[in-house]
Amino acid sequence: MSTEAINKPVFRDLQADDADPEITEISSLCFNCGEDGMTRLLLTKIPFYKEIILMSFECEHCGFKNNEVQSGDKIQEKGALIRVSITSTRDLNRQVIKSDYATVKIPEIEFEIPPQSKRGEITTIEGILSRCIAGLEQDQPVRKALDSDSAEKIEAFIQVLTDTKKCEKPFTIVIDDPSGNSFVENLNAPLVDPALTTTQYERNKEQNHLVGIFEEELKEIKEEEETEADDNDASPDTLADEVLHFGTNCPSCNAPCETNMKLTSIPYFKEVIIMATNCDACGHRTNEVKSGSGINEKGVKITLRITDLIDLSRDVLKSETCSMSIPELDFEVGAGTLGGKFTTLEGLLVAVKDQLTGHNPLMCGDSATSTLKERMENFNQKLDDIICGKSFGIRIILDDPAGNSYLQNVYAPEVDPEMETVYYERTFEDNEELGLNDMKLENYDENE
Repeated sequence: MSTEAINKPVFRDLQADDADPEITEISSLCFNCGEDGMTRLLLTKIPFYKEIILMSFECEHCGFKNNEVQSGDKIQEKGALIRVSITSTRDLNRQVIKSDYATVKIPEIEFEIPPQSKRGEITTIEGILSRCIAGLEQDQPVRKALDSDSAEKIEAFIQVLTDTKKCEKPFTIVIDDPSGNSFVENLNAPLVDPALTTTQYERNKEQNHLVGIFEEELKEIKEEEETEADDNDASPDTLADEVLHFGTNCPSCNAPCETNMKLTSIPYFKEVIIMATNCDACGHRTNEVKSGSGINEKGVKITLRITDLIDLSRDVLKSETCSMSIPELDFEVGAGTLGGKFTTLEGLLVAVKDQLTGHNPLMCGDSATSTLKERMENFNQKLDDIICGKSFGIRIILDDPAGNSYLQNVYAPEVDPEMETVYYERTFEDNEELGLNDMKLENYDENE
């Protein structure tokens, strides 16, 4: 196989003038006549959304045809729990991207849509309720003939859903997606939406099985990694001077590529692990930083007031548990949004802008309203003024409950007059999100 073929993205953009779309043809059984038909697969991408697999089956013997679309998107590292408070008809128009694995709940009326009961879809809050009503009404004539009592109860519940859709009373929509691929529109974007909260969490065993991840596979991967580590025979003393390499897939196009990893030490802070990936197929570059030590005893909150252009050149280590806010713009980036990054303050702000304009499926393309686009343009202009050094007096706040984030003190070892660092005791909610409340550090061998 040629190098050019290997470096091609697995999921390519769908283009009308593509001479070689790389359609895969597979001979498969026709369930209509029992003869062999032909299934064609095309791996492509929906702009600003995700990768999909287009499947088309046709039987030349009986003429039976069938088309299907399946998600080709990868499972995220963590699940997502999205909670939305619906108080007006405007909230009903929020756009929703629901994956196959998402569970939708309305606690106020004890209603739940289980995972994999419906295909993943792009819809609205109102659309979810309308489909549920239509689904329940579909078999009502048959129910009335066979089981009138059940039909009456379902009819009463349909009325409850109809009243809910009219938004006569406030209610809450909860979307629990172990795959992490569901989204709900932020009506105040890019500002904080008080009615919308998104929490990322570690999947349990059942949730891993739901999305197709099994412990046997994880054990095999871990054993392979341990074997590779033994083969490398790298000691802590040699790791600091050595760049390690391991194969992975590009997060943008899924093509095979290589990730470089190195252990380094940040002055006046601690050791960190820097991982950088460069894809030869699509040119995508990314870097991620993870702490080389555990979770600190206290969280840290760092506040910097930008007073000079040189402040944008300060080194920043933002861990994946760190949130960032800019009070003057009423803007906040939640923990886990940008992952772990080791860059400059300017680079961090550029990454925030790229994340808002290029990677959010509900803020770009045809799905974005003119009002949202105008609001985004105004916000991007304000962000550009900060990045270009035209706006001073702005505060950047980094809040990391794990205490693994860092902002360079240019006056070190003296106190920086423009930077305030506060160490604080974590709340129960902070420990819950970090998974510390479930840890048993004493007598952990009991009740085995």
